[in-house]
This record gives sequence, structure tokens and C-alpha cells, in this order.
Amino acid sequence: MKVVNFAEHDSLVSQYIMELRNVGIQHDMLRFRRNLERIGEIMAFEISRTMHYRTEHVQTPLATSPARVLDEQVVLATIFRAGLPFHQGFLNFFDHAENAFVSAYRKYREKEDNFDVFIEYLASPALDGKTVIIADPMLATGKSMELSYRALLTKGEPAHIHVASVIASQAAVDYVKRTFPEDRTTLWIAAVDPEINAHSYIVPGLGDAGDLAYGIKE
Repeated sequence: MKVVNFAEHDSLVSQYIMELRNVGIQHDMLRFRRNLERIGEIMAFEISRTMHYRTEHVQTPLATSPARVLDEQVVLATIFRAGLPFHQGFLNFFDHAENAFVSAYRKYREKEDNFDVFIEYLASPALDGKTVIIADPMLATGKSMELSYRALLTKGEPAHIHVASVIASQAAVDYVKRTFPEDRTTLWIAAVDPEINAHSYIVPGLGDAGDLAYGIKE
């Protein structure tokens, strides 16, 4: 499985990651959402460079011109709710893509730090033979990502899966590499953090991306 870690090379992604993490900046919800969106846009461009294209001829006012156009059917999938601004960044570039949405949430066991992940909602087109990009900004354990992927498989078998996250723990990277098809998956990450804490939050991470993007939930 190919893993692309943007933190291994300097780019504006590092600036946006700093602003997402910074406690003096991240509580500006508009800026937080826009930074997630901008990272999604950059990842979308980089993913587009790995895809297949065909040549078409377009009529201009003066002549015909060859043009290279995308030759893959793309489906953009995201996990509610923190994934929405990140997803929008991909949609800004893959504007002809179909879209899929999954609701996954943690349910903590009473007086325990352990939790189960539940899938409550799925809306997706048929996926057979298509290229699926699953965008979720925080990849803490990898369990929500795996269960969302399993739910999407009820709609068909993709030709290729791109898993895209802003911040991942090393444990989650290893988990995705174990559980997703090695020959048909590419993992894209803006930064990899070394650990998760007892509550399965990424450390140093950035906190709760959903709360920072949309406000604290009860």
C-alpha cells in the first residue's frame, strides 16, 4: 500500500496544519473549516495526478484543440460531521464526482475508556469499478474508517480506494495498512502523530475537529 505523508516535504499544507493545531487560532471556526477545505483541495490535486486520462478534442472559436480529461468515475465519500469541510475541498476540484456520506460515531462503554463504533446512516451511489476517495480529517484508531469502508462495500467493489486524512496516528496508519486491500488502496495524510491517549484521541493532534468546525455538541 502506498502511503503519502505531506509532512515529509515542505509545503503550504504545513502552514495550514499549524493553524489547525494552534490553540490561539483554531477556535476561529470559519478559519478552521477553511483550512480543512484547503488541505482537501491540495490533496485532490495531488490525487488527480495519479489518475488515468483520455484525449478529447474541443472546438475553440478558431480550431480544434486536444485536451486531456479524467477517465475515471470518482466518488467522494466522507464521514459526518467533521469530514464535511474536508470533503468540500475535494468537491471543489472533483466537481463532477458523485458523493457518498456515512454517519459513524463512538459509543463509550460506561466507566471505561473503550468504545464501540456504530454506523447509523449511509447514502451512496453504486461503487463497482469506480475510484472512491474517503475523506475524514482525523484518523485516530482507523476503526471508523474501516467500518465506513465496509458499509460502502454494500454498494459495490471500487477499482481503487484513496483514504485521505489530515492528521493520523501511527497506530491508525498501521491499522489501515492491515485492513484495506493493499493493491487497491492509497493512503494520503497531511501529518502523522506518534500516539493516541486513553480516550483514543491523537496526541498531539488538534482536539475534536467536529467541535472546532461546528461548535461544541451536547
